[in-house]
Amino acid sequence: MTETEDIANSTYDVVVLGAGPVGENVADRTRAAGLSTAVVESELIGGECSYWACIPSKALLRPAIAQAEARRLPGLSASVQGPLDAAAVLARRDYWTSDWKDDGQVGWLESIGAEIHRGHGRLSGERTVTVTAPDGTQKVLTARHAVAVCTGTRAVLPDLPGLEKVKPWTSREATSAKAAPGRLVVVGGGVVATEMATAWQALGSRVTLLVRGKGLLNRMEPFAGELVAEALTEAGVDVRTGTSVESVTRENGTVVVVTGTGDRIEADEILFATGRAPHTDDIGLDTVGREPGSWLEVDDSLLVTGSDWLYAVGDVNHRALLTHQGKYQARIAGAAIAARASGSPVQSDPWGPHAATADHDAVPQVVFTDPEAAAVGLSLAEAEQAGHRVRAVDYDLGSVSGAGLYGDGYRGRARMVVDLEREILLGVTFVGPGVGELIHSATIAVAGQVPISRLWHAVPAFPTISEVWLRLLEAYRDN
Repeated sequence: MTETEDIANSTYDVVVLGAGPVGENVADRTRAAGLSTAVVESELIGGECSYWACIPSKALLRPAIAQAEARRLPGLSASVQGPLDAAAVLARRDYWTSDWKDDGQVGWLESIGAEIHRGHGRLSGERTVTVTAPDGTQKVLTARHAVAVCTGTRAVLPDLPGLEKVKPWTSREATSAKAAPGRLVVVGGGVVATEMATAWQALGSRVTLLVRGKGLLNRMEPFAGELVAEALTEAGVDVRTGTSVESVTRENGTVVVVTGTGDRIEADEILFATGRAPHTDDIGLDTVGREPGSWLEVDDSLLVTGSDWLYAVGDVNHRALLTHQGKYQARIAGAAIAARASGSPVQSDPWGPHAATADHDAVPQVVFTDPEAAAVGLSLAEAEQAGHRVRAVDYDLGSVSGAGLYGDGYRGRARMVVDLEREILLGVTFVGPGVGELIHSATIAVAGQVPISRLWHAVPAFPTISEVWLRLLEAYRDN
């Protein structure tokens, strides 16, 4: 093969940096549009979500939640009082991560015609990516139309002296651990912290949850964190809010935590779930005039500000750090790349095919604790801060017939935030067992800006938990 032929073989219409769910979906959309696409990945094809986040965490959580729900049902509760079979739960987790092998994901990427390049990819100038393979060899990939950065984020550890020697868990270790530690300290009050406290408590660990702030899940309505904290405490988790970590050491294998109040806590492992940072520190941003380690600012078509070829899709742009939202962005970005490549107009108006409008107005999320917390759109505080004239309508979920039938002693709450000018929903929050499956109906209502007058005609089936929609509408009408 001549040098000219080798260069030609290294040129693609699109180069995707990162092969997690976001990168895979960008490649899927650009390949569907007939664009040749290369995908570069230094770890497992399938990324964080498949092996260290969404999939393994939900595999760990599902038995815990199912057991908690079964314990609320007379006739069944007596049969599920014992501990979970931790080995079986972990084996099922391993199945869902394919034992941390990516053959299936590789096969899928190859089936759509994307070319995989294993190794560390770095931007090396405009429209170029240099890939360093595991054996040290290098190859330069050139993109005719676009490079999409889909490298995601990494866990952030606090600046505590000697922490590296302690070998703390991050979300990766928490979802891939081979056994339940006898004692586990979890630091943080967000999604990872609450979910992992739920999972490992159910699997036999004695969990202490240390939260710097006043409560849990502070990006949701306040009652969400309150109900989750209450349930965690009842399950046996030692929840301590307003608590900072001053030092962490490991002495003869035992982790010793000293809090800001001087309390000393001993554990076998400690998990820090204290935030994420963009995985952009070593991808060559400096070669294209960007700051290494920074979040990448984009427009609604996911094109990096000031560029006509560089896209940043998924967590790396800091718009909505959720797998499903990153995949949504990938579909938008893929369509925008294809349109620009063909010379077609880019339709960037809100809710258009090339605009990730939902990132602003209709981001859904489910926290898989017991009870589940699910929300979409704006909270009451966010809506008020944005200047909307709004009203919050609340309802006790436990008083809905479907919820009572779901389990004895059902506790939950629902809220819809109504824009009083347009009489549409700006946000909806549900907290309670099983509410994760309600959130898509709320997402449709918020994203579709469905008028309340029309929602009256969306009849919920009886007796389901979804009948809360009717109760919310009645509460809005009667007050």
